[in-house]
Amino acid sequence: MALWGGRFSQGPTESVAALSRSVHFDWRLAPYDIRVNIAHVHGLVSSAVISAKDGSAIEQALRELAQEVANGKFTYNESDEDVHSAIERGLSSKLGALGGAIRAGRSRNDLVVTDFKLYLIDHLLEVASALSALVEAINTQASRNLSSVAPGFTHLQHAQPILFGHELAKHSHGLLRDVDRISDWLERNSFSPLGSGALAGSALQPHPEASAEELGFIGILGNSIDATSDRDFVAEALFIFAMIGIHLSRIGEEFTLWSTSEFGWVTIADAYSTGSSIMPQKKNPDIAELARGKSGRLVGNLTSMLVTLKGLPFAYNRDLQEDKEPVFDSVETLLVLLPALIGMVETATFHPEVMSAGVLDGHSLATEVADFLAKGGMPFAQAHEAAGECVKLCEKLGIELHELSDEQFASINVALVPALREKLSAQGAIESRQSSLATSSQSVLEQIELLNSENSLAKSWISSEASRFVEMMGK
Repeated sequence: MALWGGRFSQGPTESVAALSRSVHFDWRLAPYDIRVNIAHVHGLVSSAVISAKDGSAIEQALRELAQEVANGKFTYNESDEDVHSAIERGLSSKLGALGGAIRAGRSRNDLVVTDFKLYLIDHLLEVASALSALVEAINTQASRNLSSVAPGFTHLQHAQPILFGHELAKHSHGLLRDVDRISDWLERNSFSPLGSGALAGSALQPHPEASAEELGFIGILGNSIDATSDRDFVAEALFIFAMIGIHLSRIGEEFTLWSTSEFGWVTIADAYSTGSSIMPQKKNPDIAELARGKSGRLVGNLTSMLVTLKGLPFAYNRDLQEDKEPVFDSVETLLVLLPALIGMVETATFHPEVMSAGVLDGHSLATEVADFLAKGGMPFAQAHEAAGECVKLCEKLGIELHELSDEQFASINVALVPALREKLSAQGAIESRQSSLATSSQSVLEQIELLNSENSLAKSWISSEASRFVEMMGK
């Protein structure tokens, strides 16, 4: 059903119609489009553009249509250009000419952006809930590994001994920042564009604040031209999705490495692995690899949106039809990836004895030597040099730092006294780092407790916002 055409002497060619058609992907907006139209009808009744009786009939028909959309009884067809024309077709099939009354005082320009904001609010909360579940899975595994000692890495080289619980918990911090970004997005973008019309505002909807309140928005946007052309909220959402993708990719990369024969730190459950069509012995960490791989499309979706937005003049341009598919793809990618990744983390079996076996390899206690000298009053640059001389001797002898004798230490620097020996163990190095963000047992325990507390608050907030949204959609 076309929503325009009166001034045209002929309709669009088949190629133009095919290019313009968006209903096959923007049909996802149907529930939100119906809800926005209900709020719009209330505004039309309030401003006496339509009678209360007609408004009631339109609202009843829209609610029936919402049920039919939900159960699949009503959907788009080949004649529909977009979700808005499909919904109006469904409404007109119930009400005849009266169905066209909802078009008064609004444009597809302000309608679609309002729909899209509601879609994003709904789905950002769903993504946030999945992130919270992943944080819970990671924190649980971190708690189980509070006493597991492992080599810490920088540049993929052994650096310093750490607790493996500390290593795992780092991912929860990044994911909770993603949840924070979703909260920030909601606060910044919960303003309604409905009532902006095509670009200049509406003479038939003089009080858009009422519609905004009904739809659960904080208020209305301050400029009707900006309201119809702004897609900052889309770019921001795509950045959040891309950042989540990067965090999931890092988790996937580490699980892929840890599950190799060379590492052997983790066994991924069979249910979250796949095999080879030619090599019967293979057990592949495909979930971890897909977490790594799918980050590319999430970053690509952000990039495509930024390129589309660059240089658009004035108000609405048809280019903005390209805003939806990247968002739909990113949302659906995350909502299929996150449950699998949560399951992989929850069911993973870690092997502390394998991790700890190589913890002192690569002279990972060298910083302990330098710290010991610095605590004795030596300038750290000089202490660093002396520790480096110890490493050089170890490499010459083919041994590790803790295997040097007291005499060998003293030959390098007289300040390297036998008391150093107490510091030259993985546990000693770990427990010496007592600050709140460090890797000592008490520090990591407190970190995980704080992460659990923050995640509990996040879950409560997500639940509250989701319930409020569901209530608004049902009204």
